[in-house]
Amino acid sequence: MGARRKVAVVGVALSDCGRVDDATPYALHAQAARRALADAGLDRSLVDGFASAGLGTLAPVEVAEYLGLRPTWVDSTSVGGSTWEVMAAHAADAIAAGHARAVLLAYGSTARADVRAGRRTGTLSFGTRGPLQFEVPYGHTLIAKYAMAARRHMFEYGTTIEQLAEVAVQARANAALNPEAMFRTPVTVDEVLSGPMIADPFTKLHCCVRSDGGAAVLLAAEEYVRDCRTAPVWVLGSGEHVSHATMSEWPDFTVSPAAVSGRLAFERAGVRPDEMDLAEIYDAFTYMTLVTLEDLGFCGKGEGGAFVGKGRLRVEGGALPVNTDGGGLSAQHPGMRGLFLLVEAVRQLRGEAGEGRQVRRADGTPPRLAVASGTGGWFCSSGTVVLGAG
Repeated sequence: MGARRKVAVVGVALSDCGRVDDATPYALHAQAARRALADAGLDRSLVDGFASAGLGTLAPVEVAEYLGLRPTWVDSTSVGGSTWEVMAAHAADAIAAGHARAVLLAYGSTARADVRAGRRTGTLSFGTRGPLQFEVPYGHTLIAKYAMAARRHMFEYGTTIEQLAEVAVQARANAALNPEAMFRTPVTVDEVLSGPMIADPFTKLHCCVRSDGGAAVLLAAEEYVRDCRTAPVWVLGSGEHVSHATMSEWPDFTVSPAAVSGRLAFERAGVRPDEMDLAEIYDAFTYMTLVTLEDLGFCGKGEGGAFVGKGRLRVEGGALPVNTDGGGLSAQHPGMRGLFLLVEAVRQLRGEAGEGRQVRRADGTPPRLAVASGTGGWFCSSGTVVLGAG
């Protein structure tokens, strides 16, 4: 077996996001894909790998056909919000082994528009077959599972609702710097706490927004980097882990699968958490950010509440900028948001995040290292990718 090739992210893009009432999910896939290819400056003919999930009966066959692709390497792994970090890991491995030249990851969803038009309800159902049949009859909803896990963390470690609210406040502060974010008006801890209760202890602002939108990421082998329009962002290491399907099989509500995927990603990248310049973390709920920071090793178990205080997660003056676009809590969240984490991390590492939102190191230079960690289901799965500037 020959030497493994290095792999870089060479193109990233978002489709129109936020409130998009006049597009189909397929159109959002295509828009993001075209923009990512244009960002890279590579011809579509080079793309021989494609990964997609969440759309079509035969994903990713239907989406590839819609995009006019005939890939010889495909992936349709679907593990919720962590899907895209896991797919990026699979794609990087395939490229490194010589099974593909360039792999396109694409996603698009009209989750908000579909509810507005009555094409679906606001409640996401995972069905009632298999292991879930033992929970569904008791009304154990997706958000209730996260809320119960948050309550356990509060009981075990004294984490306060004010500390969880700080996550939402700082996400909104970052979104205020992002012209593409859905919600940019600053909020206070008191405003988060006084909102309508959704699932105890989560009020409305503890929960992600519902939006439309799509994203695309193009990975390529090192020999094609010189032909790209943009500077490469290298995939340094990755990890993935699945934990449980039912809450009764979750050993510890205060530990997410990122504890394993993160350890693997950092070990394989040969770097430490404290070397990261920024982190993009899946944040469907405030507790996800807090516990994932613990499990990635940015602080000790039970120390997340104190860690997120004092503006630590902010782009402006934060010791560890987190979800620099505003995250799912404020920027956009069209369903499986993991691909958006990779797009934002790459833009930051390239120094292309824009005036005011660009993270800079102490010496004023753009960041060198970033981690993107996605979570799926109700902490059922995790994918973590460590990225480095070219």
